[in-house]
Amino acid sequence: MKKVDIMISNGRILTLDEKGTLIEKGSVAIQGDSIVAVGACHDVEKRFEARDTINASKCLVMPGLVNGHTHAAMTCFRGIADDLRLEDWLNNYIFPAEAKNVNKELVYWGTLLACAEMIRSGTTTFCDMYIFEDETARASSKAGVRCLVGEVLFDFPSPNFKSPSEGLEYTEMLIHKWADDPLVNIIVEPHALYTCSEGLLRDAKALADGYNVPCGIHFLETKHERQELTKKFGKNPVQYLHDIGYLDDHLIAFHCVAMDDEDIRLFSEHGCKVIHNPESNMKLASGVAPVPDMLKKGIAVGIGTDGCASNNNLDMFQEMDMAAKIHKAYRLDPTVMDAQTVTMMASSRGAEALGLGRLTGSIKPGMKADIIILDLNKPHLTPMYNEFSHLVYAAKGGDVDTVLINGRIVMKNRILTTIDEEEVMRKVNEIATRIKESIHPA
Repeated sequence: MKKVDIMISNGRILTLDEKGTLIEKGSVAIQGDSIVAVGACHDVEKRFEARDTINASKCLVMPGLVNGHTHAAMTCFRGIADDLRLEDWLNNYIFPAEAKNVNKELVYWGTLLACAEMIRSGTTTFCDMYIFEDETARASSKAGVRCLVGEVLFDFPSPNFKSPSEGLEYTEMLIHKWADDPLVNIIVEPHALYTCSEGLLRDAKALADGYNVPCGIHFLETKHERQELTKKFGKNPVQYLHDIGYLDDHLIAFHCVAMDDEDIRLFSEHGCKVIHNPESNMKLASGVAPVPDMLKKGIAVGIGTDGCASNNNLDMFQEMDMAAKIHKAYRLDPTVMDAQTVTMMASSRGAEALGLGRLTGSIKPGMKADIIILDLNKPHLTPMYNEFSHLVYAAKGGDVDTVLINGRIVMKNRILTTIDEEEVMRKVNEIATRIKESIHPA
């Protein structure tokens, strides 16, 4: 009998592998950071003996969720400027508040708070775009959360750099510094077409291609953005991306609300990825992205929460619920965005969209042990006829009982093991006091 570090035993296992395997009474054997076996209890447990066993009776065991787009440290700006239009919200509130307040301390503690919130609601991987992203990486590494992080690049100065060239140099530093880290991955992230010159966009893409890392960008979040960009470039914004060499399988486009059929065709042909952010798009009245059409064309689409200033939480279970329902209501068709499709978008397909599908998003031998365990013994989860339906329409982030990331238990029985929540909340509240004073001085 082989020794393993951890055995998750006697659980209902939703593997989200290629076959969508469900094991009614199964076990998962974990050695180091990886899954070595998954199957029926009697089969796995006669072959492996574990140093630590987690009893998952009356629980659902599944891959951790993948938050495809957020700004983690913006937990510090949660609720600061609600009920505004995107352009007003961004230019008149968020950018000025960031200019006055964002520093390394804010990003580190704000990210730790985000990691605590994400772990508690079953997210094991997130893709981040923000400022001082070395601090984001450091906090995520401390919390034990898998991430894909990139410094936001602008034509104008940010709190972290004075020029676009400095921002690119900082991004290259991140690529080198975190190259061999087991959890931290780096992405190159120009903010958007309306905040970046063509020179910066080309330099960012060259950097991403040179190091074979993804390139992420906010794209066509509103019809107004599309109209302004079309006027500026004299052409369709997707055609502009094509002309400057952006359309390939390294591109991850966030939002994509105002895309038409031709845009979708081009994205599909070039293997571009999309991250859907339904709650943020709803709250800012940006519109409804044509995700069902993207899926029909075979585009890898993940789901993201966006930041806490435009959502205002990081709960991917709530995001799944909204992702399923908004398209049904918008298209007057209850069959679109079915529960299984949405669950896959928030896990295995989300990992694929981020270029991390080789590591996470499913439970099978060889994958990293990024696993969440939901307590099913609750009134709102009783009875259960269909696992996917429950996950999207009934489950909540608070139903997550235990979380493993890279084979490490980061939450057990709702208790975090890597983060001192009280200290983190105290630090963020201190930062919030300074933010409030900077916006509304006495």
